[in-house]
Amino acid sequence: MRDTARPDPATLLAEIFGFQEFRPGQAEIVRAVTEGRNTLAIMPTGGGKSLCFQLPALCRDGVTVVISPLIALMRDQVRGLREAGVEAGALTSGNTDEETEEVFQALDEGRLKLLYMAPERLAAGATAALLRRISVSLIAVDEAHCVSQWGHDFRPDYLRIGELRRSLGVPLAAFTATADEETRAEIVQRLFDGQPPETFLRGFDRPNIHLGFAAKDGPREQILRYAAARRGQSGIVYCGTRAKTETLSQALREAGHQALYYHGGMEAGDRREVETRFQRDDGLIVVATVAFGMGIDKPDIRWVAHADLPKSIESYYQEIGRAGRDGAPAEAMTLYGADDIRYRRTQIDEGAAPSERKAADHGRLNALLGLAEALACRRQVLLAYFGEESGPCGNCDLCASPPAVFDGTEPVRKALSAVLRTGESFGAGHLIDILTGTSTEKVRARQHQDLPTFGVGREFSKTAWNSIFLQMMGRDMLRPDFERHGALRMTEEARPVLRGEVSVTLRRPDLRTTRAPVKALVAEEDAPLLSALKAKRRALADAAGVPAYVIFADRTLIEMAERRPENLDQMAHISGVGAKKLESYGQTFLQVIQAGNMADRPHPARRALAGQAAGEVFDLLSEAQLQLARGEGGIGKHLSCSATTLRQIAERRPANLADLERVQGMGAQKAERFGAAFLEILHGAKSA
Repeated sequence: MRDTARPDPATLLAEIFGFQEFRPGQAEIVRAVTEGRNTLAIMPTGGGKSLCFQLPALCRDGVTVVISPLIALMRDQVRGLREAGVEAGALTSGNTDEETEEVFQALDEGRLKLLYMAPERLAAGATAALLRRISVSLIAVDEAHCVSQWGHDFRPDYLRIGELRRSLGVPLAAFTATADEETRAEIVQRLFDGQPPETFLRGFDRPNIHLGFAAKDGPREQILRYAAARRGQSGIVYCGTRAKTETLSQALREAGHQALYYHGGMEAGDRREVETRFQRDDGLIVVATVAFGMGIDKPDIRWVAHADLPKSIESYYQEIGRAGRDGAPAEAMTLYGADDIRYRRTQIDEGAAPSERKAADHGRLNALLGLAEALACRRQVLLAYFGEESGPCGNCDLCASPPAVFDGTEPVRKALSAVLRTGESFGAGHLIDILTGTSTEKVRARQHQDLPTFGVGREFSKTAWNSIFLQMMGRDMLRPDFERHGALRMTEEARPVLRGEVSVTLRRPDLRTTRAPVKALVAEEDAPLLSALKAKRRALADAAGVPAYVIFADRTLIEMAERRPENLDQMAHISGVGAKKLESYGQTFLQVIQAGNMADRPHPARRALAGQAAGEVFDLLSEAQLQLARGEGGIGKHLSCSATTLRQIAERRPANLADLERVQGMGAQKAERFGAAFLEILHGAKSA
């Protein structure tokens, strides 16, 4: 039976964290964890995992122990909780003696609600005694995929968590953003003793991230152009080698950007300095190997670029997921070329994994090539890999500009025939020589000029054949056999094509350079105010010695700039402004908004309509939307239209609900709330 005296999570969500409603999927997970059910939640990066154990911790008696793999991430979350007025602490190797003593004192006094610690601390005998003494009521495991011994983030001490759960006799909630079916089964076995917990699979879609791929064509210049178009925005560039991080960061600095490099060969202190600067500085670019980012809880990273192809879709998804965690528009762009694929193949072949694992890893790399060589919506391909279906997203390079395609069934069958007739013993280069009728020494030595397939593919250039083979691997028709030095062998996927049972559509070979549209965070007239709000946030963060987003996230400042609250009551309705932050910072940010008599002057969008009939319509629309902000009864979700949207409506005067819905910034939800009132105003204006 539910404890009626237990605090309500939705109330705490608003009062402490300043959010008026849960994100999709959060409420059900919070309820399960609060009620003490063993829980496994797979949620997309930026989906609000941390709130799903922080809120239950505040609703339950006792202490919630959070096992997290990275010190930087723990310290960030503790800082954020304390700013929101929540008693939290961390026991890490990075603590000062004073910090550790402060945590112990808070535990002894019964004040602490969340205790963060690294899995390595579980090996110490004193830890178990401490946890038994402090009335632990819940264990939360962040980045639960680290328990998988096949994963690249495996942490051996995660294997101790199951025993800790049994010894304390408390429920456990495990969270991760990346877990395929194999990893999920391993989590259930190792953390829950094989007893299935209540599982929530909340999808992998990050619809705010624009996805793009481009064939390498002068990759350094491609990265420099991409960064130049996003100057002043925080970004990450991932590289395949340590040396490349250093040379590319230098090139970015020479181009006028703030840029640092980061890789595993640096001294620990130097790495921490880069992490700290990236968290605190606006507009900084970090050029890094995959060693960077897992512990960075920075919500306002606007873009992620891969200067080299990642090693799998799982890695790609995790790395692009560091962009746009605040839900605002973000971008991901990946460069790839033949050298990348050879490098990744070599990494797999030279690794220590058993042969069946290497074969699976080649399949994973093929799946990533399939995403790179996709013919239609990339998001559909990405989500299908994780077992999800979706329609075209409209927010990737292929939705914006579909590639030219052709019926590739016959050339694919020719290529497969060449593979089989040479005994599946050669790589793409030799096979292309055979198909194009190129009589090389290697071809003559093996008498392959006498094969029926010799010269049957002369209608395509070698470059075109390279593209065809790449697309065939992207569809997992061909895989390199590491036991035969990378020779291509045919998979079951290819056999229906070879038998003529299935047709194949291919992309016409070309060099595509993706230049994704740069999306502004706010309308042009609100940009100066947003800059002023960010400057104030920066000053407060520097004074407190914390990252800027601990004060307010970007999306909170964006909402302030668009809605321009005039008093603390209105400020309290801004998403992300909880009671503690309203008390600490509300008046300070109101002063920024009101600076230069902004509160007494019309919004720039309204000033542009001065002396026009549309100006009066704008005023009526503004008044109507204020009255309906929370619906007819005043209890609905808060909705509002930006001044730019109201200006467009006043000027264009849509005639019906469908036209109104299509105005930029409206959409179905706002049209439903404001449509009748707005159309009545517009009808009256036309009649006047």
